[in-house]
Amino acid sequence: MQTSLYLDRGTWVHRLHPAVKLFGLFIMFWSVFWVDHPLALLPVALLMVLLAHESHSWPNFYAFRWFLILMIPPTMLEWMAVYRAGVPVVNLWFIQLSRPALLFGFGRGLKLALLLSSSILFLSTTTIEEFTASLVTFRMPHRVAFAMSLAFRLVPLFMDSALTVVQAQTLRGYNFNRGNLLERMKRYVPAVIPVFMGALRRANNMAMALEARGFGLDIAPTSFIEYRLVATDIVALIALVTIGIAYFMIYYFGFATIAPG
Repeated sequence: MQTSLYLDRGTWVHRLHPAVKLFGLFIMFWSVFWVDHPLALLPVALLMVLLAHESHSWPNFYAFRWFLILMIPPTMLEWMAVYRAGVPVVNLWFIQLSRPALLFGFGRGLKLALLLSSSILFLSTTTIEEFTASLVTFRMPHRVAFAMSLAFRLVPLFMDSALTVVQAQTLRGYNFNRGNLLERMKRYVPAVIPVFMGALRRANNMAMALEARGFGLDIAPTSFIEYRLVATDIVALIALVTIGIAYFMIYYFGFATIAPG
């Protein structure tokens, strides 16, 4: 089972400078933040589909399909139910749906989908080392950048420990899949303690390895790989800045607002 979302595809999206990819993630969040109308969010959605196709990241999107399905439609329905502006099209005692409510709810669901998709795309095309390098490029202290990258390292660490424990218990004849859903959940409880113990042991070994390599000294750290800006990175930066400015101007002049009537 894969414990990391990174897909080594070697596409031009993967080869972008790490700082450009991190800036692209920020621009996606920035652009989505300013607008609510689904039509204004549609260009970003199309761009996301194009980038997912170019980077061959569809396996990760497929793996998160149920997460997206369980998160986005409930969000849409919730906002449709609580948004009260406009003349109701459906007027029941527990819900009032209007055209602005439908647009606003669909826009909120699309916003959440784009935020999740941007994160999946970033993790599919960026290694942990590249993420650390991108933070250092933006003048973040190396200690802070490494600490933030540990969040990406510890998740695969815990997943690997859990898989090891489950496989070991299965080989000893312990059946995790017997009984109903509640009984299956109870069967996983005894595996929690060795999972945490194994993960903490590995984290302690990582801390000792870092200390042995002089981590934390005042000497400026070096990197095995040097990342350089190329023509593709410059074009991507210009495109990202244009998208960010365009969406702020759309918000500023009120072109993407949802009319209450």
